[in-house]
Amino acid sequence: MPNNPLKIIFAGTPEFAAEHLKALIGSRHKVIAVYSQPDRPAGRGKKLTASPVKELALANGIPIYQPVNFKSDEAKAELAALNADLMVVVAYGLILPKAVLDTPRLGCINVHASILPRWRGAAPIQRAIEAGDTETGVTIMQMDVGLDTGDMLIKAFCPILPTDTGGVLHDRLLTVGAPALLQALDQIQSGDTNPIKQDNSLSNYAPKLTKEEAALNWQLPALDLERKVRAFNPFPVAHTKPLGAGDDARMRVWAAKANDAMANSAPGSITRINSEGLWIACARGQLILEQLQLPGKKAMYVEEILRGHPSLFNVGDMLKTPTAEQSS
Repeated sequence: MPNNPLKIIFAGTPEFAAEHLKALIGSRHKVIAVYSQPDRPAGRGKKLTASPVKELALANGIPIYQPVNFKSDEAKAELAALNADLMVVVAYGLILPKAVLDTPRLGCINVHASILPRWRGAAPIQRAIEAGDTETGVTIMQMDVGLDTGDMLIKAFCPILPTDTGGVLHDRLLTVGAPALLQALDQIQSGDTNPIKQDNSLSNYAPKLTKEEAALNWQLPALDLERKVRAFNPFPVAHTKPLGAGDDARMRVWAAKANDAMANSAPGSITRINSEGLWIACARGQLILEQLQLPGKKAMYVEEILRGHPSLFNVGDMLKTPTAEQSS
C-alpha cells in the first residue's frame, strides 16, 4: 500500500549520519537494520570505538551490521535477506557495488552535503569553505555506481557565512538535511519524484582532509589561509611553527582573520603583535592569528598567551612555510 511505512536500511558512520538516522527513527517509516563501518581504534589508548551511528542503533534496538566491504557473497545475501524497500546512505564511507545498489526494492538514496554537482567526494563541507563559496546545501540523490553522480531528487540550500567554520557549517547542514530526507521519502513512496541528471562539467572533487595539507603556507594570500583555518576547524586544524623548530613545536591555529594591509616583510614573518593577535605577512595581505594552541596546552587567544609569556613571540620572528610536497 502506498501509505504503508517504508522498510528502510540505513548506512552511515559519523555524527552527520547519526543525526539523519535519528530523524528516520522519529518518522513514520521503519528502520529495519543499520550498516556502519567496523569499530576503529580511537583515543590515546587506541581502544576499539563504535561509530555514532552504531551507538544510536544499539540504543534503539536496531540490528547492526558492520561488514568490511560487500565483496563476499555472504554480505550480499545478508543484505538481500532483509527484504528492504529502500536503503538510505549518509557518509557511510564504503563504496557500494551495483549488486548492493540494486538489492532494495526502490534502490538506494544518498544524503550528500553539497549542492551537486558542485562538490563530489569525502569532504564537501570543508572544501566549500576553503574555496570561498557563499552557498551550499544538501542534495538527496538516487545512487548509481559513480562517485556522487546519481540523479538528484531534492536540493535544500543554506548560506555559508564569512565566519563559518567546518564545524558550524556541518551543524547548519543538519537542519536542512534531515527535513529534505523525509521529504524525499514521501516523494519516493508516492511515486512523485522528478529525478534530474547532473551536469558533470560543473563538478569538483572534494578529497578527504589530511593533516599534512593543514600546514599554513605563507606564500599564499591571507584570504586563502583564513578560509583554510575556518574550513579545517575542528579537524584537522590548521597549524604552523617557528622556523627551525622541531615537530613538537607545532602550533594549531583555531581562529584567524585576513587583513588587506600589505607588509614590507617576507611571507611568514611576524609584523605586528597587538590585542587582535599575531600579524603574519603573506603573499598578499596579512593573516592575524587570533586563537592558538601551543604543544601540550589548550587553545587560547593570543592576548591570553602573551599575558603569561610576554616574550614568546617577537616582531621579526619567522613562521615556517611547508615544502611544495607538504603543500600539494
